[in-house]
Order: sequence, then C-alpha cells, then structure tokens
Amino acid sequence: MSHVKHNPYLELIEIPAGYLNIMGYVDESEVNGPGCRAVVWVQGCLRECPGCFNPASWSFEINQLISIDSLAEKILSNPNNEGVTFSGGEPFWQAPALAELARRVKAAGLNVLSFTGFTLEQLQLPYAPAGVQDLLDQLDLLIDGPYVESLAIHSPDSLVSSSNQRVHLFNPTLSDLLTWASDQIEIHILKDGSRIVTGYRGQMTF
Repeated sequence: MSHVKHNPYLELIEIPAGYLNIMGYVDESEVNGPGCRAVVWVQGCLRECPGCFNPASWSFEINQLISIDSLAEKILSNPNNEGVTFSGGEPFWQAPALAELARRVKAAGLNVLSFTGFTLEQLQLPYAPAGVQDLLDQLDLLIDGPYVESLAIHSPDSLVSSSNQRVHLFNPTLSDLLTWASDQIEIHILKDGSRIVTGYRGQMTF
C-alpha cells in the first residue's frame, strides 16, 4: 500500500467561501503597526522560520473559522481601532477573503497593513497565491520578507524584526505614523483568561 504524502496546500480547500481560518484576534494593539489596531492572525504557513513568534500558526488545519461579515463587525465595533493588521501564519494564502475584509474596514475609514513572508517581487510573479493582487490593491502598508533569526534587530527605532524585511508604504498619508517599535511586546488577557502575547519574542524574559 503506497503512502500518500500530506499536502498542506490542499487544506486551503476546506475554508468555506466567505470565511477565514484564523489563529487569533485582538483589539487595540500598538505594536503591530501605526496607532491602535485590530490584529488578525491567519492560520497556515509553510516557512517554519527558526525563531518564529507564532509556530502555532504553521498548520493549515482548520483552527477558528470566522465569517468575513462577523470579523468586520467585530473590528468596527471597537471605536479605538484605527486600523487592521494581517499577520500569521501567511496572510497571502487567504488573500481573497482578506481583500474583502480589507474593503469592508477601509470603507469605514480604517487603514490596513499586512505582514508577509513573501517579498513583494514574489507576490507579483505569475505563480503567487491566488488573489494576491486584489489584496495588495487594498493595503496601505506591507511589511515583506521572512523573519531571519540571524538578522534580528533589537532596536526601538526599527519597524521590522529582521534586517531583510522591508516596509512598503502604499498610502503616503500614513508617512508620519511609521513610529511603532518592533522590539516591544504586549500581553492581551482575553475574557476566558487566556493570553495572547504579541510583538517581538526576542525581548521576552519570562
């Protein structure tokens, strides 16, 4: 009997139309982009970078299914959210759904940033994930490139966590807001008592 190798790409088929498969969500983050932001961590990434902050996001198996409608409503229900950040996992494996979510929140006046392990040049190639250009068209900011532990930056003046990463500013009206620090962390205590720690793990001492 032959062994069928598991293909993580196939797990993407299991996400129903109009839904996202996410690892986590928080409101009012100040270390994931300019100002006070909602952060959506999508589920699924193939890179498995050493030192990754979110190894729980690597699997493509269904974690938390949430509709685009519900997530947009959740984000917009908090008046302190000035923008939304997509992280992961790899956001561009769920580009079509995130593009629709971005349209919803931008229509309400929020800005949108996405992290990606791809470079911008890779995202513009013909074999990039489906729906990439649609998501790129909705972004105000893109931080590209994988996290490389040997190139880690430990500085309050850096917007990125490793020196190979780049900040692409697509919306020049945000140019005065590029002031967050990649070496900070936040701890969010959720209603069920669980914690989400976000920021740069290299600065954690507990």
